[in-house]
Amino acid sequence: MTGVVQHAGKSGDMAAAGPEVRLDAEGLESRELNARVRRCLAEGAGAVDIRNICGHRYLADALDSPVDITLHGTPGQNLGAFMRGPRILVRGNAQDGVGNTMDDGEIRINGHAGDVLGYAMRGGRILIRGDVGYRVGIHMKAYADRLPIIVIGGKAGAFLGEYMAGGVIILLGLDTQYPAAPLAGRRLGTGMHGGRIFVRGQVPPELLGDGLLVDRADGEDLALIETQVRAWADAFGRDSDAALAVPFSRIRPASGRPYGNLYTGMD
Repeated sequence: MTGVVQHAGKSGDMAAAGPEVRLDAEGLESRELNARVRRCLAEGAGAVDIRNICGHRYLADALDSPVDITLHGTPGQNLGAFMRGPRILVRGNAQDGVGNTMDDGEIRINGHAGDVLGYAMRGGRILIRGDVGYRVGIHMKAYADRLPIIVIGGKAGAFLGEYMAGGVIILLGLDTQYPAAPLAGRRLGTGMHGGRIFVRGQVPPELLGDGLLVDRADGEDLALIETQVRAWADAFGRDSDAALAVPFSRIRPASGRPYGNLYTGMD
């Protein structure tokens, strides 16, 4: 197969169960690259390392095997959509729709990411070293033993956690390309009816959507925050103690029916 090199090593710092396959995405369209990845997995690859990624879309979508995938470059939209097990490391930035309706697995982005990351995410974890765009984590939900988690090392655009029904978002505001910008855009948590958002430091009230409760994280939430922030720091070579040195604010919905009063004839 042209552009494929097999060897017995590991893919970066990801642990592979089978042999690693290296692919070169240069000159390939998204459909062909995805087909090659699937052929490699069908032939028993435990890790796939792909060079020259540049806007390739739908990578690792709906994959359910515990494969390690390392992407060098900037993948296109809907990376890891509907996936149930792969561990993806992006050595670069990512575009919109990362982890769309993701069910399990992990995505690590060693850079910045675009809009609508984690849309309707139902499980697994997404770690971003830097900033994210608009409407990240909207419609997140949790069920049974699944708890979707997003850790953002930088800042976020408007409508972070919009309509959240479950899961956890942690916003650190540390590794950002916009040091003078607010921690997040406006309408943070708009329409939340489940889940929790944790913000390092204080949350300016003008950024918040309506119907939210804001207090200081404590108890079991602090243990969860520490575990996830240390995972973020380990993934990107950051100082976890410094990241945890500042108290975290906790944002929760005040009601499970934030828009209940908009509808007549309902109790």
